[in-house]
Amino acid sequence: MPLNPQIEALLGAMAEMEMPSFPEATPEQVRALNDNPMFDAEGLTLARVEDIDLALEGRSVPARLYVPEGTAADVALTLFYHGGGWVVGTLDTHDALCRQLARESGSAVLSVGYRLAPEHPFPAGLDDCYDALAWAAANGKALGVDTTRLAVAGDSAGGNLAAAVAIRARDESGPPLRHQLLIYPVTDNDFTLSSYAEHGQNGGFLSTAMMQWFWDHYVGPRNSGHVPLATVHRTEDLAGLPPATVITAEFDPLRDEGMAYAARLAEAGVPTEAEIAPGMIHGFASMFSAVPDALPYLDRASARLREALA
Repeated sequence: MPLNPQIEALLGAMAEMEMPSFPEATPEQVRALNDNPMFDAEGLTLARVEDIDLALEGRSVPARLYVPEGTAADVALTLFYHGGGWVVGTLDTHDALCRQLARESGSAVLSVGYRLAPEHPFPAGLDDCYDALAWAAANGKALGVDTTRLAVAGDSAGGNLAAAVAIRARDESGPPLRHQLLIYPVTDNDFTLSSYAEHGQNGGFLSTAMMQWFWDHYVGPRNSGHVPLATVHRTEDLAGLPPATVITAEFDPLRDEGMAYAARLAEAGVPTEAEIAPGMIHGFASMFSAVPDALPYLDRASARLREALA
């Protein structure tokens, strides 16, 4: 179907923005453009929003806890990992999305400000995300959450991190997870997929050159072939992972790898619901204040979290 009219209008309004040139761009240039929140959280009130420093081994990682209104002291917890190609993104860029997920799912959300590449290349960011899960599981009383009901979620590179955390939790006997919500996740470094050919030059917020740049900064010279816990789609065994919701976008270069990962999860016996949002582009879930047509997808994702964490 054609590009969603709300997306088309938004892209038209942003057409005059000066985008950095890839692959010549520096992380500082890309962060200067991307790390200012584009969509506000006006009206998305919650019972509690609290910034926290997670005391992990040898380091402190910032996080933000969102507790929805009308929840009991034993509210479930979803750890959220923001997108941004492992290089950009902050707690603030995804503040509205985390608020919306908390409000609609009834789960508390802990957004993790993991270390970014290239200053902290793979697996530093993943280590932060996994250790944050372990920290949360051990500190449920302090957070006011029920750590027997845990989920992970993320968008784009954050979806990649959520998937990798779920794999590590299975393989390392980590905290048990009830669900993984993967929103247009990065799952592979295969740039020959049809969705790259179709949308890698005009994929809205994302291009092939950008994804190659992100992968180069994240894994460095290993950016070819399988990188365990980075190219999660190529993980040999996906059995025993938590049930999954996978949401992709029609006009997104990452569409095919997200759907391929969902198919592999289902083939491995993991209860999986996956859908392609027609007319949407990469990043649409964070655009819901300007793109109301994104809300039904967030509502379904939140309902899946609510059901899994009941």
